[in-house]
Amino acid sequence: MSETLDLVIVGAGPSGLAAAIEAAKQRLNYVVLEKGCVTNSIFHFPAHMVFFTTPELLEIGGLPLVCEREKPTRNEALKYYRRAVGAFDLAVRQYEGVDEIRQIGERRFEVRAAGNVYTTRNVALAIGYYDTPNKLGVPGEDLPHVSHYYTEPHSFYNRDVVVIGGKNSAAEAALDLFRAGARVSLVHRRAELGSTLKYWVRPDIENRLKAGEITPYLNSTVQEITPTVVRVVQNGTEREIRADQVFALTGYFTTTRFFEQLGVEVNPETLRPRLDPETFETNVPGVFVAGSAIAGRLNGE
Repeated sequence: MSETLDLVIVGAGPSGLAAAIEAAKQRLNYVVLEKGCVTNSIFHFPAHMVFFTTPELLEIGGLPLVCEREKPTRNEALKYYRRAVGAFDLAVRQYEGVDEIRQIGERRFEVRAAGNVYTTRNVALAIGYYDTPNKLGVPGEDLPHVSHYYTEPHSFYNRDVVVIGGKNSAAEAALDLFRAGARVSLVHRRAELGSTLKYWVRPDIENRLKAGEITPYLNSTVQEITPTVVRVVQNGTEREIRADQVFALTGYFTTTRFFEQLGVEVNPETLRPRLDPETFETNVPGVFVAGSAIAGRLNGE
């Protein structure tokens, strides 16, 4: 594009869309670039997921989110955000992933995305964290039957499934699989499940583990994944767990790729970018961060 935009927003999740609504209200010349579909991360949530939060906390632009029950489902959220894009006529370009952002002058940036080049005075990084899983770093992690994202349970009926992790994603996936008739083993590196488990999930998963309905492998570290088993060390003893499918649900974190390209300072331990808490502008003038990307690794999952 030959014209210089006021703002390029990277990411069409809820935070990116909220930023776009405000940009439109201020009559800014802006565009939202998204590597997948609108609210791509929510699209990749488990099909039957119910949000932990109530609908008003997911609303953007004052548009009400109407849901059937107290808390919205994944599908209700997807429908809502599609409606928001249409209602506010937001300039969202789907399937246009950003490859590079570089500063080319004082408060002037060049954004390269899917063969297109945008020049802008400001950049808002609303990149979330769900697209970058914490890897185990073990042999076999890239095998076809290993996934860092949970889908749905039906195809795993009467099959052996290993779920790796001890927080909400892992616990909820293990329960869903168990209730669909899978033989589920839960592997977690600590002796207890995560402290951030939802209050209604904790007693459910702990009771299933105590009854042996889901086989617990707590205080265990994964050594290797093969096409048929997961090898772990539990309290110094090597064990093999049969696995037709492995869900490695060990959490996610914000990519620092764009921060590095732009010179945004990041805490090496938390991956939190340095920014003004009032304006969300980083140490690089004209570069802003929105949504869960602000939290780095500390996203609560």
